[in-house]
Amino acid sequence: MGPSSPRAAGQAAEQQALDYLQAQGLRVLHRNWLSKGGELDLVMLDGDTVVFVEVRYRLHAKWGGALGSIDARKQARLIKAAQWFLQIESHWQSSPCRFDVIALEGSADATHKVQWLSNAFDS
Repeated sequence: MGPSSPRAAGQAAEQQALDYLQAQGLRVLHRNWLSKGGELDLVMLDGDTVVFVEVRYRLHAKWGGALGSIDARKQARLIKAAQWFLQIESHWQSSPCRFDVIALEGSADATHKVQWLSNAFDS
């Protein structure tokens, strides 16, 4: 039986994204990092690069689907949250950084096809 709520479906998608990225060699630094500057779904390390990962799950591809849901306003919020992260976790300030998006679509009780958009946008 699959996740019964949108929140549970989102958490399952986030776990699948985390598992996928770890299988690609990335290491998790933080999950659901929260500050007054916003939330970051996953903060990972790819070699020496700090990767801010936004996980997007959508049941249907309508209205642009999961990838299409990262509009300019959402990008600005992610950039602000990343800036807060780098202020608070100052030991990462000199590291290269990038923004990735993991998009998953389909039924909440199925394993989703993972779309990984590395370096999805610039800050």
